[in-house]
Amino acid sequence: MKLQKNDNIFVKYPFNLKSMMKKIYLFIASCAAIFQAYSQDPEFSQFYAAPVYTNPAMAGTAFCGRNSAGRMSLNYRNQWPSLPGTFRSFNASYDQHYDKIGGGIGLMATYDRAGAGLLTTTSLSGVYSYVLPVNKTFFLRAGLQASFVQKAIDHTKLRFGDQIHPTQGFVLPTQEPTANSSVIYPNFAAGFLAYSEKFYAGFAMHNITQPVQSFYSNNDGIVPRRYTFHTGVVIPLDNKRFSQATFSPNALFMMQQNFTQLNFGFYVNKGPIVTGLWYRQTLGTYGNSDALMVLLGFRKDRFKFGYSYDITVSSARAAAPGSHEVSATVDWCLRDRPLRFKPLRCPDF
Repeated sequence: MKLQKNDNIFVKYPFNLKSMMKKIYLFIASCAAIFQAYSQDPEFSQFYAAPVYTNPAMAGTAFCGRNSAGRMSLNYRNQWPSLPGTFRSFNASYDQHYDKIGGGIGLMATYDRAGAGLLTTTSLSGVYSYVLPVNKTFFLRAGLQASFVQKAIDHTKLRFGDQIHPTQGFVLPTQEPTANSSVIYPNFAAGFLAYSEKFYAGFAMHNITQPVQSFYSNNDGIVPRRYTFHTGVVIPLDNKRFSQATFSPNALFMMQQNFTQLNFGFYVNKGPIVTGLWYRQTLGTYGNSDALMVLLGFRKDRFKFGYSYDITVSSARAAAPGSHEVSATVDWCLRDRPLRFKPLRCPDF
């Protein structure tokens, strides 16, 4: 009940209409968040700033001159912060190459939160990639990833239609069946990478076994496979104005169940500054223009930092104008003999 003062007379209103509408909107947004979290894995616009997450074959591709390097990457994405029940994704990884095992190893942790904490996903992964020199200028890598994933839901924050009282709001008990609060399952991924000094292309398949993530101990809620293809070239800009600068057009195509998207754009590296511009297009039955992504980054010695903003260009712009993403990478030279192969020279971000 709410008491409102009007001309020194207190008038009783049965409930706060504005608060009620806000709760209903939050309920709808939360349901949408859970639906999307079930149907699509988290993704990062700065996909080369999360190399192991993008493709397991990229584990161990950091280099320092002709020596291998250790690399630690951190990524944070806040998607549609203007909406309640937004998506927040965190990723941290470490990887490096070892000549003694003929490839690279990596460790990765990912955390995703959707619907104001309604649904959370935590995964811990181990990665191995093997490098195969085809000739002196062309190389192949194959990577495997094994993960343990925990998906949890907070029942106290769920709201259902049968809880709505006509005048008092969400006060009634629900008749919905009680689900488990969490589920744990193994997950696997694999990837391939081909590259030369100026060209690179890769393919990755995640959720190979399509594990079940249902909270109701049934076979519903299968995690669909995610297919990723990415490619690009590195073009040196050798002239007086752009000395030691590079231009790198690239593209990423991703498909997961009914969701398909294409990212295409470019990086420009000039000294310590990195800039980038991409366009993201969703494809298929509900395909439309999605977002324009802009990046500004810098590097100092072995440290790299990048900030990108996704400008929504679809009809959802009024409610969700954009998304923020931040990345940071630190790598360091290892005291090891020179690599037996040429390093992968893909963009820094």
